[in-house]
Amino acid sequence: MKVFHYRTTYSTTAATDIVDITSDLSRFVKDSGVVDGIVTVFVPGSTASVTTIEYESGVLEDLKEAVERMIPSDIEYKHNLRWGDGNGYSHVRAALMGPSISVPISGGKPDLGTWQQVVLIDFDNKPRTRKVIFTVIGE
Repeated sequence: MKVFHYRTTYSTTAATDIVDITSDLSRFVKDSGVVDGIVTVFVPGSTASVTTIEYESGVLEDLKEAVERMIPSDIEYKHNLRWGDGNGYSHVRAALMGPSISVPISGGKPDLGTWQQVVLIDFDNKPRTRKVIFTVIGE
């Protein structure tokens, strides 16, 4: 079994920035030469997440609005009281969405649905440079 690690960074803006990282994922799988296996995508940190979605402006806005309804940015969080950085909501959002996903690899390609892209979501309240780790495992 082969294991390959790829790391790259993405510049994000504030206020639930959603970045399509599918092309990098596909390139790393191709570069690895793995035909059958799995690729895990992980973002270190406590205010960002990785998931899948159709990367289309309407559904991206729908997701941002849904997250805001579930975990509002304009209420008081205990984290804010302790640290004063105003991003308590971003920690809660990231914890619920999760820092990683795994995607099967079949025939040397990520086995994603037709309208399914892999995205990095940065929930923090300021622009960031996010490191993302891609681990490709298989034969």
